[in-house]
Amino acid sequence: MSQNKSIYGGQAVIEGVMFAGQHVNVTAVRRKNNEIVYYEVPRTTKPWVQKLKKIPLVRGVVGIVESSAKGSQHLNFSFEAYAEDETEEEAKKNPEKVKQQPKEKENSGLSLTMIFGVAIAGIISFIFGKLIFTLTPAIVEEFLFQNAFDNVILHNLIEGIIKILFLLVYLYIISMTPIIKRLFQYHGAEHKVISAYEAGLELTVKNVQKFNTLHYRCGSSFIVLSVIIGVIIYSFFQWDSLWERVYIRILLLPVVLGASYEALRLTNMLRDTPVLRMLGYPGLWLQKLTTKEPTDEQVEVSIASFNRMRELDSQIAAQAISKRSAS
Repeated sequence: MSQNKSIYGGQAVIEGVMFAGQHVNVTAVRRKNNEIVYYEVPRTTKPWVQKLKKIPLVRGVVGIVESSAKGSQHLNFSFEAYAEDETEEEAKKNPEKVKQQPKEKENSGLSLTMIFGVAIAGIISFIFGKLIFTLTPAIVEEFLFQNAFDNVILHNLIEGIIKILFLLVYLYIISMTPIIKRLFQYHGAEHKVISAYEAGLELTVKNVQKFNTLHYRCGSSFIVLSVIIGVIIYSFFQWDSLWERVYIRILLLPVVLGASYEALRLTNMLRDTPVLRMLGYPGLWLQKLTTKEPTDEQVEVSIASFNRMRELDSQIAAQAISKRSAS
């Protein structure tokens, strides 16, 4: 991979893909009429947030919270587009039923207030989900193995195994639903586009489809690493009751997330190094559940999103240079 290439990330949304650029985040969604529509949000970060993002361990937590907030906005946009298409399809099938329903205002709903509300909801959902995912396995392990042995490391290891089993069962169940299966296909399309870009190939459907759906720098890898890092960190702390075990995990959650982010960066840096590249294998294995082979049409949407993001990134960067030159 060229050392001069920018590092990009993204996420799958309903019937589309979001890519995060240096200056703008762009989502491309394919509508039922085959049109590709875009949702473009300039990236604005407070100076104090930028400073925090340069501090090891802290930057991971800040980045996760920020991506949860912004990602939820783009997911909401894709859901609105999907819901609108479903409503129009229903109208074609049952025109009389739709006529009887009260007309809503012609508004996408993406006002500043709603965007802020969706962002907050995204952060709260992430925190709540992470707490559930962290605490439930600890409670289950305590209930099943509390008096079986006294070895803290072994308790933590079993807790980690329970957590992984919960995750695998959950992902397997939701992957059987049609909408989530398509979401995972777009996740695969997102990875393929980034891999093709990093390989220096022209972004055509044919070139992009040559790559597999797995990528070292994926959120799925982060989930697995957080379980492994959690087992290690929790092993340094003793507890005498379930309550102590629970609040230790709550207090250490930011530490686990921050350390997991650093581990993810490390595995990405070492992905071309023999032997050491195996550090990223657990995350890649999990991606076999969270990504599916995309269709050419889905890859086309992913390419459109990436190209639009790069185009706007270049425009914004050029405008910034022009302003500095003028002043």
